[in-house]
Amino acid sequence: METKPDQLEGGTVLSSWKAVWVVLSEDGIEFYKKKTDHSPKGMIPLKGATLISPCQDFGKRTLVFRITTDKKQDHFFQASHVEEREFWVKDIKRAITCLQGGKRFARKSTRRSIRLPETVNLVELYTLMRDQDDGVKELKLEQQNRVFNHCFTGATVVDWLISKDKARNRPEALMLATGLLNEGFLQPAGDLAKEGAESAEQTAFLDETMALYYFADSGFFCEGYSSDEDVIVKEEFRGNIIKQGCLLKQGHKRKNWKVRKFILRDDPAYLHYYEPSKGDDPLGSIHLRGSVVTAVEYVPDAKKHDIDGNLFEIITSDEVHYFFQAATGEERKDWIKAIQAVSKSGK
Repeated sequence: METKPDQLEGGTVLSSWKAVWVVLSEDGIEFYKKKTDHSPKGMIPLKGATLISPCQDFGKRTLVFRITTDKKQDHFFQASHVEEREFWVKDIKRAITCLQGGKRFARKSTRRSIRLPETVNLVELYTLMRDQDDGVKELKLEQQNRVFNHCFTGATVVDWLISKDKARNRPEALMLATGLLNEGFLQPAGDLAKEGAESAEQTAFLDETMALYYFADSGFFCEGYSSDEDVIVKEEFRGNIIKQGCLLKQGHKRKNWKVRKFILRDDPAYLHYYEPSKGDDPLGSIHLRGSVVTAVEYVPDAKKHDIDGNLFEIITSDEVHYFFQAATGEERKDWIKAIQAVSKSGK
């Protein structure tokens, strides 16, 4: 049975947000702590459930959708960008509709529906397309007052397949591209591509210069006006929230210490800091890719009575130094461990 796995953030109104690995099955949503786990942390039944998107319960969190089960339990999920949220909402609604009509929800077999030869290896083909030197080039393209980052056109994919001798002609290339789209390797980005993917009984890949697509595991994000709401999705806010909490931060100019709320995100790796009483817009951000974080015993230019211990320092890749104080030694250890992991893995 086909499933729909992906990384989303989940939570309730009273709890913090946590990144989880989600699998959509024919009758429910299973969520795992991480992708490699064999047993789910929980399962949300979809029979009799309702879905609200976008969910307005969290103010400026515009990428949230809510699932309310038949027993009136609310579950909240947050995508990393608008297109990902729409992708999930579409398939979950389809699953709910199938359950209501007594039908079985399952994504179609691409090979059966478009007669894809058994000799075609879509995983291998996708790997070649993602090659930095010889693959399909990811671009920044503007369309309908929106900027689509890390995407490409349908015509570009068809041209690439023919140029690399993966297809003899455009109809054959279109069949391969449709297979990649149906299996989730490629995702529709703009309105035209989405219409092609959703309007027909069989998902249609469009061989057009105005139809935009992106790789499922790319750094795709869209800026500008969205079909759902007016929202700017900046790349540095796209990452999953790994850790958040309050720390003392030393100012760069006056060298005084102030309490700030911090939110640590990965992929891309950023540490944003906020005014604790407000928290809507960040006061600043620290790009952590390639940075070094260590525990320290003193801070240059700091007054002794301003320091209670539990200090640590972040040195960014461009040699900017930041100093912080945690409330306890254990909290300092947790922050250092989390920042080190993000600085190595996040882009």
